[in-house]
Amino acid sequence: MDDDFYDSLDHDYRLAGFQAATTDIEDDFVQATLSDDMFVPLAAHHSSDGRHSYLLFYDRAAIWDYPGKAEFVALHIIKDPERATFDFDIQRAPVVPLAQNWLIQRGCPPDGTLVTLNHGPRRADVLTSQLEDLLRANPQHRYEIIDHYTDNPCTFDFGVEVRTLVYDHHPDSAPTPYRLFVQEVDKSLQTYTVREGAFHSAEAAEDWATNRDAPLPLAPAPDSNATPRSQAARARTAGTRPTGLAVPPAAVAAPRTPPSAAPRPRGGTR
Repeated sequence: MDDDFYDSLDHDYRLAGFQAATTDIEDDFVQATLSDDMFVPLAAHHSSDGRHSYLLFYDRAAIWDYPGKAEFVALHIIKDPERATFDFDIQRAPVVPLAQNWLIQRGCPPDGTLVTLNHGPRRADVLTSQLEDLLRANPQHRYEIIDHYTDNPCTFDFGVEVRTLVYDHHPDSAPTPYRLFVQEVDKSLQTYTVREGAFHSAEAAEDWATNRDAPLPLAPAPDSNATPRSQAARARTAGTRPTGLAVPPAAVAAPRTPPSAAPRPRGGTR
């Protein structure tokens, strides 16, 4: 593919002078970026040696796809300057901290994942910050994502709820290893909360989400004695960096009518 294609992309992937390493990678990258004009850039980090680019986007078109689709896109581009080729991985995530964790697990410095664009709701309380820190910094393989659902009605009449069901491999969670993280944005779109429910089975978590006939059975609050890294990250986020959700899920998420002819990006991991 000629350089004109990469020059025409809506975001700076820093691919000038590079070509996809194989035709399959080229086809996948074309599909992944077909609708990147609907991507809102949230964070970007490019390694000093030019070999890695880590990007985080909000996909404004997600609400027009299948119900419950994850709205955040994490992209890792791996470049070979000697051969002038690249490969990439892409992953959708239901919430920002999980997208950040995916990038961190692939070598992005934690600071490089901090959201640099923010006009959205703010964290409502300390517990929300603690749980987001937990999801962002959790070590690889602690949380196994089982299911997730983003309920974004794209209207000011209702709030937004994101449910993420995980299996927690931490020994302390053994009695109730199925954890349901529930993120709720209020109708005003000013604040949001995150709460962690604890269940003995996935079916019990799904039953609660469906029926809501009892309060969410809350897991114990995370240890307030956070690690120095998470404390520093929280201090930066609460201080000079923007906090809260990256964009208003309903107000900025998408136009009020679906884009009539815009191709839809394909989710998942290559």
